[in-house]
Parts: sequence; structure tokens; C-alpha cells
Amino acid sequence: MQMQRSISSTNNVYRNLLRLQKPPTAAMVTWQQPSCDVFINHRGIDTKKNVAGLLYNHLVRLRLRPFLDSKNMKPGDKLFDKIDAAITRCKVGVVVFSPRYCQSYFCLHELARIMEAKKKVIPVFCDVKPSELIVRDDGSCSKHQLDRFKTALEEAKYTVGLTFDSSNGDWPGFLMTATEAIMENLKEVEEEERQMHIEKSINHA
Repeated sequence: MQMQRSISSTNNVYRNLLRLQKPPTAAMVTWQQPSCDVFINHRGIDTKKNVAGLLYNHLVRLRLRPFLDSKNMKPGDKLFDKIDAAITRCKVGVVVFSPRYCQSYFCLHELARIMEAKKKVIPVFCDVKPSELIVRDDGSCSKHQLDRFKTALEEAKYTVGLTFDSSNGDWPGFLMTATEAIMENLKEVEEEERQMHIEKSINHA
């Protein structure tokens, strides 16, 4: 019964989201870069084959447009250009924290870009507590980069998120809860964008 209520709630949120979305014009289809709804930031060695990968597949089945490096990039793509473009165009960032997350320069770079772009962020603390996430100086980054990473990490750690124990957790329940949170945030972003569009129209009238 609880799962049925959760599914019903998620479907309602998704229907509301679809009503807010406007169909693209021919010019938009022709000239705009492919967009993504959700950027999934994760440490591949920890979560690509479980939390991040399963969440990506689940969102695709719901006709959303998630971005996961292993799924959306091809040989020949410039790594930082592709990643930065996807972050710029996304509406919500899902940050999957894991035990070895902070050992990755790429994870921290993506996190900093997401936070600096002021995107809606949903942290997922998978097998790790927020207090265990620390940026350490191993000599490979400049002071400026370290400061960026630390600032982004602290901001993300103090954002309300989800926790999940991959060894004992309820996988279907987690995917449903995460999807519902993503859709709620997408709905908020769509509404904010619509209000901004209305205000611009009024100002130019």
C-alpha cells in the first residue's frame, strides 16, 4: 500500500511536470544543443553499476533526460567541454556521494561547477556520512581549486538529501523516493523559468 501511494504521487508530479513543459519550436530543435533534465554526478568506481546506473535507467524509462558520462559520451568527445555543457544545460543535479568520492578530481570539479551554476541539487549519501566527506590536499590541485572544491562540498553537505545503505537498503523504495524528489525539483525549476519568462514579457511589453 505504501509503495502504491508513492507510485501514485510520483505519477502526479510527472504529469504536472509535463503540463509545464512547452513543446520545442522547429528553430529550437534545429539550433539548440541537446539538453538534459538531470545531471548525475558520481564516483564511477563506487556507484556506476548500482545507484547511479540504476537511477539513470529509471529516469530514462520515465522519459526524462538524465546525463551519465558512460551513457552520454562517446569516443572523441572532449571530456571537460561535454561535462561542463551538460551541467550548464541541466535543471537538477543529483550528487551521489560515496566513500571514495572525494578522491576524484573529476567528481569535485563537476560538483563545483554544479554549485557555482546555482543548480537545484539533490545529494545522495550512499554508504557514507556527510561528516566523512573531506577534501584533502594531495598536492595535485592549486589552492584556488581546493578552495572551490571545499566550498562546493560544504554547501552540498548542508543541503537536504537522501541517505542509502547499498548493502541493506530497499532498492525499489530508494529509486522511487529519489525519482519523486527529482521530479519535484524539476517542477520547481520549470515554474521558476515560466515566471521569469512572464516577467520578461511584461517588462518588454
